[in-house]
Amino acid sequence: MSELRVASRYAKSLLDLAEERGELEVVKQDMDLFSKTLTENRELRLLLRNPIVKHDKKLAILQAVFGGKVSALTEKFFSIVTQHNRESALEFIGSEFLTQYNLLRGMQAAEVTTATPLTEELREHLRQVVRQQSGLADVTLTEKVDASLIGGFVLRIGDRLIDDSVSYRLRKLRNEFSKNPYQPQL
Repeated sequence: MSELRVASRYAKSLLDLAEERGELEVVKQDMDLFSKTLTENRELRLLLRNPIVKHDKKLAILQAVFGGKVSALTEKFFSIVTQHNRESALEFIGSEFLTQYNLLRGMQAAEVTTATPLTEELREHLRQVVRQQSGLADVTLTEKVDASLIGGFVLRIGDRLIDDSVSYRLRKLRNEFSKNPYQPQL
């Protein structure tokens, strides 16, 4: 079974249990911290994926890093995941939990990358695009600036990507020209 499918199932189980126990907001904060820590710490991600490191050692490291910083439910969750030899899926479980939490709350997170900072008018237009694509009214838009795009934007909504950047169009044009090179007739 793929890591993403495993992550989705574990995230759904954690979400359901946290909601049942009335600890959903606390667990959401825990998973925010967990995802942020994994994103910023390559060594921890590699350790969790490493098949040579024993499962109890991985659990001990998770407890050392997150012990006292996360709820008892989240600590128990880490324990269950390591007991079932699924530590490599933890990296994906954090982000999948946040995705499912947002859907449960009727929120859609999207990330837009532009060559220059967005104007308020364009920001609202992109929110409207996300609302139409997702069907959800509450939209959280994360903005990034990347001058290498030259112009246009790249919009990521969940697992969908809308690339309307000038650099993408140039790459596409370059590929078309490489397929059909111009050969003048003499």
